[in-house]
Amino acid sequence: MLVSALMFPGLFVLVLAGIPIAFSLAIVAVSAGAFAFGPHIFNQLYGSFYTAATNFILSAIPMFILMGAILERSGIAERLFKTMQIWLKGLPGGLAVATIAMGAVFAAAAGVVGAVEVMIGMMAIPAMQKYRYDNRLIAGTICAGGSLGTMIPPSVIAVMYASLAQLSVGEVLAGMMFPGLIMIALFIGYLLIHGMIRPPEKVPELEEEDDMPLGEKLRLTCSTLLPVIALIFAVLGSLLAGIASPTEAAAVGAVGALILCIAYGRFSMSVMRESLAITVRISAMILLIVAAGTMFMGVFAANGGAQLIRGFLEGSGLGTTGMIIFFLIVVFILGFVLDWTANVLICVPLFTPFIRSAGVDPVWFATLVIIVIQTGYLTPPMASSIFYLKSIAPPNMTYGQMCRGVIPFILLQILTLLLVVAFPVTATWLPSKIVGF
Repeated sequence: MLVSALMFPGLFVLVLAGIPIAFSLAIVAVSAGAFAFGPHIFNQLYGSFYTAATNFILSAIPMFILMGAILERSGIAERLFKTMQIWLKGLPGGLAVATIAMGAVFAAAAGVVGAVEVMIGMMAIPAMQKYRYDNRLIAGTICAGGSLGTMIPPSVIAVMYASLAQLSVGEVLAGMMFPGLIMIALFIGYLLIHGMIRPPEKVPELEEEDDMPLGEKLRLTCSTLLPVIALIFAVLGSLLAGIASPTEAAAVGAVGALILCIAYGRFSMSVMRESLAITVRISAMILLIVAAGTMFMGVFAANGGAQLIRGFLEGSGLGTTGMIIFFLIVVFILGFVLDWTANVLICVPLFTPFIRSAGVDPVWFATLVIIVIQTGYLTPPMASSIFYLKSIAPPNMTYGQMCRGVIPFILLQILTLLLVVAFPVTATWLPSKIVGF
């Protein structure tokens, strides 16, 4: 068990040294596997690699990524933001509200945090700075809106979690639905209150841009927002109703996005080439981490890792509630160091047996874990969302402003977590009513 206890410190050392997560996981797995398997180590690790590579559920991930890439590269996302901006910018803090709404809609279409945040950031930063919004609010809003890619179905992280925990993907996505809506409502409520207390500065020369005939607004809405919403309902509806498997539902989304791209006259070989390149790059990164993480957890178990954790839990006398809190704290801390993919790959196989044996609802616990992972995205100093934003932010938006800007949204995510803890029905009612309908 000493070897299993040293695997995580070794992993952290390699990650902090700048070695990519997939390679860090593989190096530690090979090194520790030599103690468990001896000369047969590569045969054992190949089995873990093959199991991950042939997992049918994970084949949905590239299709979901392709759907989001086509929507973004074809300019459909830009039309969506313009539509949101037209209807919502009259509200207090309306552009910030439009950014969150755009994040929610595109999260439901893309399911990948980085893609959602970079896309809405590139459009929202110039618009909000033009109306002289505070940089802290801009940064916090974009990071929070981008992080919704974790919580709003169909989320790639939910697909991976369900695969590792041997749960129905539809159940996990349905369990996330109400908590995700609660989080969006809290974000928008905060922005409206903030807009009433500290409204953005009015810019006289921009007032002419605010006028658009109602008929034009309705035309733009019907031609842009409704088709995308119909696409999202087609994907989620077929999945939650049990009509389609995750991979089939993802394929429906990719084909639907391609049809919209053609219908809007934005289809070209360059758009398809860029979309496919993005899909291959992100999918390869995620699935390589999946394979390396499967190897890591197999070696950890072979070296007595499960007995190590069981002994700690029994010796500490935490009880079921204490165990859940402990697991969530571990997930949150790992989020400072590891990508969400590695975090899920390490924690889900490790914690699931203990959760099941304690009689805890696995869908409810999955929802809590996903909320914690999303909160980790925003929490400095190692906040992935801030790093994504920093890569596209103008020079006048500093790292300090970004860190201060995300704090209110972190608190709202924690409030969402507490509400789901206090009212488990928010995560368990919908799966029992919809899945398998």
